[in-house]
Amino acid sequence: MKTNSRTGVLPLLLGYVLCLMGLGWFGDARAAETDAARPGRVEVVLAAEYRKDGEAIKQDFVEAGLANVHLQFMKQGQPPPNIGVGREVTAERARTAIRLAKKYNRGVTILLPTHLFPPHYVTIASSSFDDTVECAIQEDELRQLEDPALTTEQFHDLYRQFTVMRVPASKKGRVF
Repeated sequence: MKTNSRTGVLPLLLGYVLCLMGLGWFGDARAAETDAARPGRVEVVLAAEYRKDGEAIKQDFVEAGLANVHLQFMKQGQPPPNIGVGREVTAERARTAIRLAKKYNRGVTILLPTHLFPPHYVTIASSSFDDTVECAIQEDELRQLEDPALTTEQFHDLYRQFTVMRVPASKKGRVF
């Protein structure tokens, strides 16, 4: 009796695909739910004067609901007074980050556009961006973002409105 080699491969291939689906490799709904519930990372750069209080500051972030926090300290000088949030950061988490940025980083006067970050990411006082992407924010605009009545969608609509480049960035330094 002659067997067809293709007949034996099909069940094997089907079993392999089902196994991969069970592991979530095909992006099923359970994987999407897990991603939506993930809190995301918070990167914070602080002035050197805060180094001695690093653990207490980290605990402050954790108690405020920003548990996945990574602190860095500048060797000298002050970090930029900016904040950036990913497009899926909840309004509550974003307001908490703004409050803590104001507490530990002399305030917030610059917003960084959401498209620069992973969806659930928050950065406070990042020096990784130059003035071509920084968007100045006025105190009254920042108060609007801090409004607890804003839903996440409303918060991000307002945030995007405030991060549209209002004035073309001026070139600093030498231009060739």
